[in-house]
Amino acid sequence: MRTPFPRAAIAAALLTLPTAASAATVQVTVRQADGTPLRDAVVMVESAAAPRAMPRGPYVMEQKNIAFQPHVLVVPVGAQVLFPNRDTVRHHVYSFSKPKRFDLKLYGREDQRSVTFDTAGVVALGCNIHDTMNGFIVVSATPFFATADAQGHVVIPGVPAGGVTLRVFSPAIRAPGNTLAQAASVPAAGYATTLTIRR
Repeated sequence: MRTPFPRAAIAAALLTLPTAASAATVQVTVRQADGTPLRDAVVMVESAAAPRAMPRGPYVMEQKNIAFQPHVLVVPVGAQVLFPNRDTVRHHVYSFSKPKRFDLKLYGREDQRSVTFDTAGVVALGCNIHDTMNGFIVVSATPFFATADAQGHVVIPGVPAGGVTLRVFSPAIRAPGNTLAQAASVPAAGYATTLTIRR
């Protein structure tokens, strides 16, 4: 079955999975148009029955080898993220994104700063000193989220059965906020889908 996104197509299939009756396991595989896995895509399952996402941390966005590591970090609303500098040069980390605007002035090796992310959304990162540095923090209001592995695959257990919204973020997605959303119905037996992102 194919359900079109703006600039995307989704092929969906249901699987029977051995899970508890009140909660289901959601499996999502994210692929690019040529069939290759979309590694590091963030998948969030939003449900009206979901409990509030609780920060458990620690959450760390390193500056290492003149890059943000990881390139994409997903955290729950309210999370405090540490920004340690592992390089021998100084960095000046900032974001102009609406969910969280901040400016961490120059700081050096083995020093760190922290920022609390209290609004859901995508926060794009940059460095005022190194224009090639970029990264993303995805702030999730749902506790049901995961980052795709090298095969583009995520497994999210404990999702309440019923209507949900699958939300997928990746810098490779050419849509507002680099994010696409798809309504789905999750049976108690479990649900699986393959999302094929078409630019």
